Amino acid sequence: MQSTRPIFLDLRRIKLPIGGWVSILHRLSGILLVLALPAGALLLHQALSGPDGFAASAAVLAHPLVRLALGVLVWGLLHHLGAGIRHLLLDLGLGLARSSARRSAWAVLLGALAAALILGSGWLGSGASA
Repeated sequence: MQSTRPIFLDLRRIKLPIGGWVSILHRLSGILLVLALPAGALLLHQALSGPDGFAASAAVLAHPLVRLALGVLVWGLLHHLGAGIRHLLLDLGLGLARSSARRSAWAVLLGALAAALILGSGWLGSGASA
């Protein structure tokens, strides 16, 4: 008997629904946030060590690539929060219909992006430190 199962899966050819993308991004944003914790803790330690440490931390945070990384972290935090709440509601049986699940996935995806852009618009592009 010959099996019709594929020998391998080409992940580039699989078309995931939007809920699948939100779920994968939820996991990736969680990993991103965990991996950013040591750098954040080191910067906080340096900033609290004294005036020179604070100035050094402020200089690091003023770098454009660091500001971009902070913008990505803000998006990651907002997406992780929104997708986590969405998953909890789905676990409670709320929003399981295909149309509402699709709407909530789009809301999480676009809402986190919009909120990150709004929150980051004040400090992401400007070179001045707060």
